[in-house]
Amino acid sequence: MADRWNSLPGMLLDLAGRRGDRPMLRHWAAGGWQQTSWHDFAAAVAAAAAGLRAQNVVAGDRVLLVSENRPEFPIAETALLSLGAVVVPTYVTNTVRDDAHILRDSGARAAIVSTAALAARVREAAGPAGLALLVSMEPAEAALSWQALLDDPGDPARLAADVALIRADDLACLIYTSGTGGPPKGVMLPHRSLLANQQAVAQAVAPLHLDGERYLSFLPLSHSYEHTIGNYLLPSLGMEVVYSRGADRLAAEFREIEPALVTAVPRLFEVLRGRITAEVARQPRWKRFLFARTLRLGLRRLDGPRLTALQRAEDALLDRLVRRTVRRRFGRRLQAIVSGGARLDPELSGFFLALGVPLLQGYGQTEAGPVVSVNLPWDNDRRSVGRPLPGVEARIADTGELLVRGDLVMDGYWNDTGTVPAIRHDPASDPQGSPWLHTGDVARIENGRIVIQDRLRDFIKLVGGEMVSPAKLEALLMGEDAIAQAVVAGEGRHHVVALVVPLEDADPAAAIRRVNARLARPEQIRRWCVVPAATIENGLLTATMKLRRRLLLQRHAAEVDALYAPAANDAGRGRAAAANT
Repeated sequence: MADRWNSLPGMLLDLAGRRGDRPMLRHWAAGGWQQTSWHDFAAAVAAAAAGLRAQNVVAGDRVLLVSENRPEFPIAETALLSLGAVVVPTYVTNTVRDDAHILRDSGARAAIVSTAALAARVREAAGPAGLALLVSMEPAEAALSWQALLDDPGDPARLAADVALIRADDLACLIYTSGTGGPPKGVMLPHRSLLANQQAVAQAVAPLHLDGERYLSFLPLSHSYEHTIGNYLLPSLGMEVVYSRGADRLAAEFREIEPALVTAVPRLFEVLRGRITAEVARQPRWKRFLFARTLRLGLRRLDGPRLTALQRAEDALLDRLVRRTVRRRFGRRLQAIVSGGARLDPELSGFFLALGVPLLQGYGQTEAGPVVSVNLPWDNDRRSVGRPLPGVEARIADTGELLVRGDLVMDGYWNDTGTVPAIRHDPASDPQGSPWLHTGDVARIENGRIVIQDRLRDFIKLVGGEMVSPAKLEALLMGEDAIAQAVVAGEGRHHVVALVVPLEDADPAAAIRRVNARLARPEQIRRWCVVPAATIENGLLTATMKLRRRLLLQRHAAEVDALYAPAANDAGRGRAAAANT
């Protein structure tokens, strides 16, 4: 069936014709859960496309889409794509400056937003040039209302004719990267890229039998991962997409919705582990013993050596006494929680796997559609990011960089003037082959699995020549219950130092000592200090909860320099600079 689909709206509208009144989307409104069927979705797309056509939106137009996760997001996007327009999804947490850059760089003169506040922000970002069209899903000043846009029910035959003109290589989306190391760049994703992800993942997860199950959508739809997974891939597999009400409701929604699949970022699991361990710490001694024993046997079952017959019996008993209680937090139908967006510390995933929670890690980049590889419940290695998807080629360059190619790879960056392209052809070794995406990640491939080690440019080289991985150290630090955020420094210095944000006013000294005990001497953190938390508002945290480490180090350059000052100068720094050796 996938071979017949040349475009994303072609896929969704074809499936809508087959599935009719089956539930497609669910969201919370008016005090309860509201469902959108496949039929209702297709009707809304036809109406939205007619309204946008009447507003002179044509093929090639770039249109900003700024909205929380709600049914109007995929309806608006599918309608725009049906007309051949290019969707530019952006975060509701963006600043005016962020939106101004994206509007200017993309050349977008139209926008669809969800709220009056977002309408005001986008108008301000557009500046004196203004916007040719501004649509708001909720009432907003100087904006066309979403309901008015849908006044014309549209002509399904006209819509089908428009969709039939779309080619797989036509540009579908410009997704701006989170900008951890500079201004965001617009990744050019054709329909081909996302359809390649859909076909490959559908093949990989076929044994899960996800048709008719529910998916709890938590990450923002403007994030490339959720954009592909939640908008296209999982609906195509017959899953009902349920939009979460937010992080504060997530625990209750696991039990209420009983999803078969959830995707999230590592920070969520750090928070969940902290809550679980805090609850265990308040339990009687015998319960704490059972929990610790469950973890110990669970990790041994994962890593070896094999359990003895007596230990297998004990482990089975603990599965009923302890793991069943933990698993109930996530509902009865959960088949997998997939972590993406950043490196997942193997110790963190080991914690959940030992407790019977099916936590998997995948890998991808916006530039690759975005899914490149993923572990599967029956083939999971928590120290890797899994095997490449069907149809994806991966190899390691002489520099150690991971290279990827296949139909999933982007067409390039919008308005790119870079001197070193991310997509390069290698005529010497592969004269007939397609170009490789240079991911910028240092990796190795072991037994067919990809193991990510660090960013190519992010290794710290100490003055003695030792190479230190900041990603490794920062993951270990943030894996400690006492530390919420951490960034390490040391390029060209004699040793490594750290900037840390304690979790809930905890003292990180003991945590840093524990981390140091597991590190080689050159990697150990000699000095550290506490800094204010990185947030989206202060510009030090991306919308996907990644630390902008280079900017953070620049912002706190004085604190870093002070950590390298003679010890006598640190006398006034108190506990934050004392117990650190």
